[in-house]
Amino acid sequence: QVQVVESGGGLVQPGGSLRLSCAASGSFSSIRVMAWYRQSPGNQRELVAALTVGGIANYADFAKSRFAISRDDANATVWLQMNSLKPDDTAVYYCNLHISRLGATFSYWGQGIQVTVSS
Repeated sequence: QVQVVESGGGLVQPGGSLRLSCAASGSFSSIRVMAWYRQSPGNQRELVAALTVGGIANYADFAKSRFAISRDDANATVWLQMNSLKPDDTAVYYCNLHISRLGATFSYWGQGIQVTVSS
């Protein structure tokens, strides 16, 4: 069993910052990819940022200059630092982990966490 738990969302004013956290627990050998996605009403879920175990990061265009993804493999945790937030960043943010266990790699999702950017 693997559990994925997100935290750190909430309401922030435009121009503000938030830091999202996602931690995995349970039985597994490694986390190959740690990623954040988001979904706003009426839109498809989209990639925000991803970070491989080898340190290769990939960002959506809207995130490149404002967001930063980082990870701590010892604690199976990934963070998303979001700066200069805009109302368009309002969405439910989801953590997605590609976890190796039992000789295979599985995709696990967190429950989602609301981020609202509004004055």
